[in-house]
Amino acid sequence: MADRARPFILGLTGSIGMGKSTVAGMLTELGVPVFDADAAVHRLQGPDGALVEAIEAAFPGTTGPGGVDRLKLGPMVLGQPEQLARLEALIHPAVAAMREEFLAENAGKPLLVFDIPLLYEKGGWQGVDAVAVVSAPAEQQQARVLARPGMTPEKFAAILKLQVPDAEKRARADFVIDTGTSLAETRAQVAQMVHALAPQALS
Repeated sequence: MADRARPFILGLTGSIGMGKSTVAGMLTELGVPVFDADAAVHRLQGPDGALVEAIEAAFPGTTGPGGVDRLKLGPMVLGQPEQLARLEALIHPAVAAMREEFLAENAGKPLLVFDIPLLYEKGGWQGVDAVAVVSAPAEQQQARVLARPGMTPEKFAAILKLQVPDAEKRARADFVIDTGTSLAETRAQVAQMVHALAPQALS
């Protein structure tokens, strides 16, 4: 790792409700810079966000003083591939630009993490050096997701249809982080992975 001309880039992904955000937080606690693609989208769509005007033009009535209203925008794109593609054509280039800024700011670090929910679905795995998949038993996943405000079994099923199955993600991953255990056990798995990839990141 010390001889690399650039940081080692780890892609972090996992299906909805698997605990990916928790693992990303653990990586941050260890001092590993994490680019959160979801957070980037929220900034772009939030109050005064760079994409609010363009999204309103493409999907009238979906924005307000707080930026994009996800409860209004969601039904317009979920389960409608053409509309989803229109939205992604606005979002993906903007997120890519933010990711490049992140890379430039952290060019001297030994290890960087790209936290990307749809890493496999959208081909992002091709741009990283290794992939870590966050996973948990299906019953735990379902319980976590259905506990979220506004979530229904139908909406959960629709989201899962857009995602590569967990078993396939685990089979393709370089690392699998199990969040079906205690937080302490998950944290130990994360630290072990970071040590394997870039020991100097923990020094």
